Amino acid sequence: MCGICGELRFDGLKPDMAAISRMSDQLARRGPDNAGSYCHGPLAFGHRRLSIIDLSSHANQPMVDSALELALVFNGTIYNYRELRTELQGMGYQFFSEGDSEVILKSYHAWGDQCVTRFKGMFAFCLWDQRSGQLFLARDRFGIKPLYLTQDKQRLRFASSLPALLAGGGVDTRLDAVALHHHFTLHTVVPAPRTVLKGVRKLPPATTMLIDPDGSQSQQVYWTLDATRPAQEVSEAQWLAATRDALAKSVDRRLLAADVPVGVLLSGGLDSSLLVGLLADHVEDLRTFSIGFEDMGNGTEKADEFEFSDQVAAHFKTRHKQYSIPNSEVLTRLPEAVEQMTEPMASYDVIAFYLLSEKVSQDVKVVMSGQGADEVFGGYFWYPEMDAAQGTPLERFSQHYFDRDHAEYLQMITPAFQVGDVTSELVAAELAKPDADEFLDEVWRFDATTLLVDDPVKRVDNMPMAWGLEVRTPFLDHELVELAAKMPPALKLKEGGKYPLKAMARGLIPDSVIDRPKGYFPVPALRYVRGAFLDKMREILLSDACLKRGLYQRDYVEKLLAEPEGPNAFTRINGSKLWHLALLEWWLQVHVDPLVG
Repeated sequence: MCGICGELRFDGLKPDMAAISRMSDQLARRGPDNAGSYCHGPLAFGHRRLSIIDLSSHANQPMVDSALELALVFNGTIYNYRELRTELQGMGYQFFSEGDSEVILKSYHAWGDQCVTRFKGMFAFCLWDQRSGQLFLARDRFGIKPLYLTQDKQRLRFASSLPALLAGGGVDTRLDAVALHHHFTLHTVVPAPRTVLKGVRKLPPATTMLIDPDGSQSQQVYWTLDATRPAQEVSEAQWLAATRDALAKSVDRRLLAADVPVGVLLSGGLDSSLLVGLLADHVEDLRTFSIGFEDMGNGTEKADEFEFSDQVAAHFKTRHKQYSIPNSEVLTRLPEAVEQMTEPMASYDVIAFYLLSEKVSQDVKVVMSGQGADEVFGGYFWYPEMDAAQGTPLERFSQHYFDRDHAEYLQMITPAFQVGDVTSELVAAELAKPDADEFLDEVWRFDATTLLVDDPVKRVDNMPMAWGLEVRTPFLDHELVELAAKMPPALKLKEGGKYPLKAMARGLIPDSVIDRPKGYFPVPALRYVRGAFLDKMREILLSDACLKRGLYQRDYVEKLLAEPEGPNAFTRINGSKLWHLALLEWWLQVHVDPLVG
């Protein structure tokens, strides 16, 4: 787990090593254990290392294989690297390190661009072929590891974060109007390859890119998700047994691929509790961590899930730590979280992950987390609502997911940034793709391959890595997701959703955790739009920078500010919309404005 960056020139000039240094410095928090750089002809790499597998200097990066004339920078973990190493040794390859990075080098030499189909893990890497002058880039199937790109006629640059590319300089920071439409419609998700900035793109998940010396490039999608039923009928008992087997293998892979202790982020919900149950017999002195927040004193909503996480920790006798964060600290530390955001992310979970990761990183370098289970196994309340809705697939999806319809978007955004209903077009096209039997199969495939990538997965990389903490997500093992995608929707939605996981958990974790209502990470200081939080949003949205940017229609902003918790305090719809507007503006003021003015 690391931070990577680099530059490839197309104009005959040498790479800008000062820009590499600036990008690497910006990535320092992702990899506090070692820094390195490499330059060969038109290509330069920078690397920041978080040492997890093969802690010796032999595994430092950039990694150069002189015999094969290949060089690599890599962020992530290849969980099956030992099996691949054994296979490669059988083919005659000799190794100088014990980690997974060198396995990527040998695999590329052995199998070319198809090496990625053999990898089980999370990864973003860039590999330089000294002989051909070609650069090969790859990203894992679910985009768990990020890879941002900026390119012009002179050069291509890449980095593990968008702010790192900005630190390199020379980026077109104008706003992308299409990306803005996605951002404000899909819970601040901007699907790859776009970002909110015109000059920065993301390599899509499950995609490789090969760049030739003249700058020409080709992309290949190496994996897609099939959501059709098996040819032969599968019984419920067979589905449940297959789920148990696939999840157990996923957890084992993520446990064994580490030369340091592995803990668990224990929320108190079904997903993380199930991980603890699967690990407890395999890990002596298992470490678990929970976070909670100060409630608002109104007695209507608990701001922590300690009641349940404590039960799980006691049941399995883990070495447990819980952290309770006062509201004053949430608001005080919020600017830090915005500064660390690689893209603007409005979910209240972001600050929770940031503060929890700070604490956890003092004890361990690697944790497992339950992200992805709800999207893969049908855990959110809107899935059955979508299923019961009438209309086209787009209509059924949008009325239960979109933050605002296109008409309201046009009322919010100024004419200079208005576009057609591009998000509806994108969603309709994604849902209409072949190889999905039912409507919910289409939805879950879209969720797992697109929406999940740029919402929970992005923040689970971004915020913990700001503290040098690697988070592994067993529910996003591609073999487990492939299995779940073929299940009948009715099986997943049984007993309120995630039935296969609930059935698996019976007898393993306390029933009180399995049968509890689904919780959502509560952060009351941000959930209730009042006091200092409202004052901060008002300050941002009425600032000279915001007014000069001219992004928002002022009557729309003033309406939200006049009734921040309307239409009523229970739904808090206006407050959420207000935060979406303020967060993007705040992010732009922190990351973009200092570079352009």
